[in-house]
Amino acid sequence: MKRLLLILILAATPLLAVQPDEILSDPALEARAREISKELRCPVCQGETIDESNAPISRDLRLYVRERLVAGDSDAQVLDAVTDRFGEFVLFEPRATGGNLVLYLAGPVVALLAALLGWRFLLSRRPANAATEPEAPLSPEEQARLNEIMRR
Repeated sequence: MKRLLLILILAATPLLAVQPDEILSDPALEARAREISKELRCPVCQGETIDESNAPISRDLRLYVRERLVAGDSDAQVLDAVTDRFGEFVLFEPRATGGNLVLYLAGPVVALLAALLGWRFLLSRRPANAATEPEAPLSPEEQARLNEIMRR
């Protein structure tokens, strides 16, 4: 039973597509490459990181990231180089600048606008005299009719 559970747990973890010939000999650089790879999307698969994808373009991206790290680039410089070469589409979290700023702000602005419109709609449905005039008490005939209805 324990073996079956272990097999199921291992099967549920994502397999990395990184080939042994891609791995850097320096563990620190390899760790940085893996962290950077978590931020990069496979242009073909689109839902996977470049470490998880077996697509040839992902292999090229992994090799390019490692080349830049061996050349001495910082993590930010590597991401900038990859973005310059392949576009911002390869970033899982595009930067909040330029045209992307519209996308980042559109959700909160639309939510605020919807809340304001809903509030105005609810205010417009309230009767105008509800807040200013108290209700008049029932007349004796109305009270008698109400009592008659309630007895049934």
